[in-house]
Amino acid sequence: MINITLPDGSVKQVEKGTSSMDIAKSISEGLARKVLAATVNGIVFDANRPINEDATLKLLTWNDTDGQMTFWHSSAHLMAEAVESMFPGVKFWVGPPLDNPKGFYYDMDLGDRKMTEDDLAALEKKMNELAKQQNVFSRKEMSKADAVKYFTEKGDEYKLDLLQNLNDGEITFYTQGNFTDLCRGPHIPNTGFIKAIKLTNIAGAYWKGDEKNKQLTRVYGVTFPSQKEMDEHLAMLEEAKKRDHRKLGKELGIYTMDDQVGPGLILWMPNGGVIIEELEKLAKESEQAAGYKRVVTPHIAKESMYLTSGHLPYYADSMFPPMEMDGDRYYLRAMNCPHHHKIFDAELRSYKDLPLRLAEYGTCYRYEQSGELFGLMRVRCLHMNDAHIYCSKEQFAQEFKAVNDLYLKYFKIFGIEKYVMRLSLHDPEKLGQKYVNEPELWKETEELVRNVLIETGVPFVEVKGEGAFYGPKIDVQIWSAIGREFTLATNQVDFAQSRSFNLTFTNAQNEKEIPLIIHRAPLGTHERFIGFLLEHYAGKFPMWLAPVQVKVLPISDKFVDYAKAVSDKLKNADIRAEVDDRNEKIGKKIRDTEMMKVPYMLVVGEKEMNENKVAVRRQGKGDIGLKSIDEFMNEAVAEIKERRAE
Repeated sequence: MINITLPDGSVKQVEKGTSSMDIAKSISEGLARKVLAATVNGIVFDANRPINEDATLKLLTWNDTDGQMTFWHSSAHLMAEAVESMFPGVKFWVGPPLDNPKGFYYDMDLGDRKMTEDDLAALEKKMNELAKQQNVFSRKEMSKADAVKYFTEKGDEYKLDLLQNLNDGEITFYTQGNFTDLCRGPHIPNTGFIKAIKLTNIAGAYWKGDEKNKQLTRVYGVTFPSQKEMDEHLAMLEEAKKRDHRKLGKELGIYTMDDQVGPGLILWMPNGGVIIEELEKLAKESEQAAGYKRVVTPHIAKESMYLTSGHLPYYADSMFPPMEMDGDRYYLRAMNCPHHHKIFDAELRSYKDLPLRLAEYGTCYRYEQSGELFGLMRVRCLHMNDAHIYCSKEQFAQEFKAVNDLYLKYFKIFGIEKYVMRLSLHDPEKLGQKYVNEPELWKETEELVRNVLIETGVPFVEVKGEGAFYGPKIDVQIWSAIGREFTLATNQVDFAQSRSFNLTFTNAQNEKEIPLIIHRAPLGTHERFIGFLLEHYAGKFPMWLAPVQVKVLPISDKFVDYAKAVSDKLKNADIRAEVDDRNEKIGKKIRDTEMMKVPYMLVVGEKEMNENKVAVRRQGKGDIGLKSIDEFMNEAVAEIKERRAE
């Protein structure tokens, strides 16, 4: 007998060789019908795979991320079976599940044939036929020799390439229906779980991502356990298209890009400049209240500084090439922290100076690969809401909590209701390679961060192997109004660079002590955060953030002077107002202003002018009545000052 520990801490004794599905059935037949896979001792297993030793067990359903990933990976195999039936002799490379966009893809070599959009409908029909057969996904361990023989006989150079890096004991084949593939799994119990299928796109993809290699055909798709979930997903995709920050950024005059400037280098237009100023104003107000001190540092530095920090050995691929000058090599900065460390080190520090919080909206340059650039989300020049906190070990918990509290404050202001802190840890097996080789300090600082998260009740998950090279970090994951996930920013703990730069302070016992460093950027970068806000608000910024807050619309030319007088009064109250004095009908002016998503429209004609009033319209809500100029102005000033969500 073996002991199986369930998530609630209860223990089941079962026969050796019992599967997760068997255990699910012993709990509830209803539960068993929902089980897609299972986590056994932290590893995702097929639900039907035997368990041969004591284990912790979590049954995975559609509500679990790993359950969805298993479902979509199995769907990729189902698609491959359909493709093989329509394109005999096709060769497959890899077919992973995807979280963003949701679904899966498979890369394939169709030889001289070409797949068209018309083929997708036929493939969907074939996949539905195969799914209804409820074919079981069966797993078989193979020796390397047998696997090589199998794919050599098939003439499949792609799978033979994958086998080069695998050894005996690491090779498994999966079969469902008439399709067999080299795959480590796991898979869902059978194809019958797949109830709704949509193939979404055909693209080209170079083998191994190398443009020197052959271009393969990549087919994307998504599947769900019910048609209702598919319909909801497709509706969300349509809404996401409308909210695409690249589309809205152009329509609303937020930013532009130009080939002569260069890829990934954003040109902020006046409307974008306003949003940037408002975000900086929010950050500076919050940081001043929290005791931060502002600094300004150069955009370049000598190679020696980045060697000291360790960024060049660990981060060189993400930095622009060096410039030779006066016998030295200079780099565009990819991060602000080494510059801030130099400011800390410029003066003698005592425990009375700590915590020292240095803040800067620093401009950084990172060499993102051209294929990875994406609108505002992946750029080569970024403006970061950066700061570094230098504190003693005793001050760490309070400082780290204060940073988390700042995140929560911002979430409330921007209407971000769903979020999670992802605690990224080191991988002990990669110390000295990917991570600074200080095992005890890693253990200590990770425990410090974990304890703060637990004590403050912030939702968090732990991820091994994703820490920064100098310490653990928190990646802040947020969800937009339509449920799309974004990585907003990071909150990092650094125990290494204080030592690298020999940073010290004198403690109360008049002894030298090394400070802990917290790297934090609650608003991330202008680029990524404004991209998120465009999609989150669908371009309808709250009044305090809107580039133009009020548009005054005269009914005819006779009332333009009155409209300008109204606009001037609003501007004197620091309200961003403009007059639409075009020779157009009022209906068109209203429609155009709605399209530009201006929060308020003030329509003025003879009645309004004679009574010194304005007819107020709210974006998306229509007419809300006649008001005096002062009444509207006072309400607007209060809305802006309070940074109301609407």
